[in-house]
Amino acid sequence: MRNLFLLIFLTLTVLGVSQDRQTIRPGCYQTDQYFPLLKGKHIVVVSNQSGYIGKTHIVDSLMHAGFNIIKIFSPEHGFRGQADAGAKVNSRVDLKTGRPIVSLYGKHKKPTGCDMRSISMVVFDIQDVGVRFYTYISTLQYVMEACAKYHVPLIVLDRPNPNGFYIDGPILDTASCRSFIGMQPIPIVYGMTIGEYARMLNGEHWLKNGDTCQLTVIPCQNYTHDSLYSLPIAPSPNLPNMTSVYLYPSLCLLEGTRISVGRGTDKPFQQYGAPDYRHTSYSFTPHSMKGAHHPKFLDQRCYGVDVSKSAKTILQKKQLNLHWLIDAYHNTKDKAHFFKSSFNLLAGNKLLQEQIKRKIPATAIRQSWQNDLEKFKAIRKKYLLYK
Repeated sequence: MRNLFLLIFLTLTVLGVSQDRQTIRPGCYQTDQYFPLLKGKHIVVVSNQSGYIGKTHIVDSLMHAGFNIIKIFSPEHGFRGQADAGAKVNSRVDLKTGRPIVSLYGKHKKPTGCDMRSISMVVFDIQDVGVRFYTYISTLQYVMEACAKYHVPLIVLDRPNPNGFYIDGPILDTASCRSFIGMQPIPIVYGMTIGEYARMLNGEHWLKNGDTCQLTVIPCQNYTHDSLYSLPIAPSPNLPNMTSVYLYPSLCLLEGTRISVGRGTDKPFQQYGAPDYRHTSYSFTPHSMKGAHHPKFLDQRCYGVDVSKSAKTILQKKQLNLHWLIDAYHNTKDKAHFFKSSFNLLAGNKLLQEQIKRKIPATAIRQSWQNDLEKFKAIRKKYLLYK
């Protein structure tokens, strides 16, 4: 064991990891807590481009430390995180390590018995953004269900939630709006790290058949839910900076409408508009580009609103901005085709669409969530790891 901890120290030194105790560190840095659990195991790592410890990817770090990585599971956007949202990601081999990559997206969202064969430990390390329709937590659930079914322990290397400082939005109606972009009765912004959410999935018996998996969460250091954590690596191609991360929970509702949110531009999730948007001179034109090969309104000039300076308001008010959705609806000519079938899945209920159509004020819409949010907060409290 002494040699193991010496190896841990040397590994951190090689990776250039600072030992400053005041710095917020994701769970992957707490190697003394999970390296002993990996010794002698046949390991699969669930990760993407965000899974870095110091200057090295978690897969490379574990292999450098001598652990036996059998394969890699990757979520939406792929292992290197460059695929478009919703794009099919094929399984392949990682050229750097030679390890097979199994894509957990498209038709193959849950690990199969074949995928789990000869595996004795799963390590999950993905940076989430704390929003219900961001699909990494859905991948987490399917991985947990596979671990429960095939009796494989799971280690979640926790990471701070950049939107963990507030809770807001309607609770998902699982009877009518359950999908891969929303699987459980939680609000749009649920104020939990991915490790805390894993504890909730287990504790509330939300996994298939009410199963639970053998779960270990390696916590972050120096993090609280009031911490403003700046992501060192973009969590996906269309969330390139913290402005987009803060605006994403509010603007992503417009993905379920005929409005563009700026995919295919240098400001995704920082603006919105359409070719027939009225009463504005601001414009942008989506083009095919890395991470957005087929954006909405490709090569068409869209008129709309630049909200890139509004992140500060989200931080101050600690709530979703519904005015952008309301504004977009009222400034679009073709209201009959404004909402797409995916809108209710993003909203989590059928009511929000009707409230917008009936011109219900944002304050009244928000008030309709409050009772359910208080019930959720009481459940959430049981699984928190941080203040």
